Amino acid sequence: MILTDTAEFAAILPRTGALAGLDLGTRTIGVAISDLRRSVATPVLTIRREKFTIDVEKLLALTTEREVVGLVLGLPINMDGSEGPRSQSTRAFARNLEKLTDLPITFWDERLSTVAAERAMLEADLSRKRRAELKDHVAAGIILQGVLDRLGFLGRADG
Repeated sequence: MILTDTAEFAAILPRTGALAGLDLGTRTIGVAISDLRRSVATPVLTIRREKFTIDVEKLLALTTEREVVGLVLGLPINMDGSEGPRSQSTRAFARNLEKLTDLPITFWDERLSTVAAERAMLEADLSRKRRAELKDHVAAGIILQGVLDRLGFLGRADG
């Protein structure tokens, strides 16, 4: 089930359980997973893309292992707010993924997530090689943390 509204996504999630954040690239998929209480996003790994079925098999094995209850895909929106080919590709990935899992799926505006990831790694004084290795799943962590913060705000607004 694909939900475009974060509040609707929050409403169907169980009270606890991890969320996975994905930063979809043409060659890689960065993956981050939250804690069960959904307060902290942790970058986990980068999947080197091969074929959709192989990529999703790896992803769904991880979601099962980590008890993930929902998926957040970074949506690459242009700086002017429009959606280009990369957004369309992400939406197509979500539609195909939806056919293979019962996990709810939502999107999060990922503008500048890679820039923020790069900046954080520069501040951590990581080498260029190490930054290249970590960039995708650190970006996924930033995407997921944005959703976690929003869900926390929605929870406080309800209570």
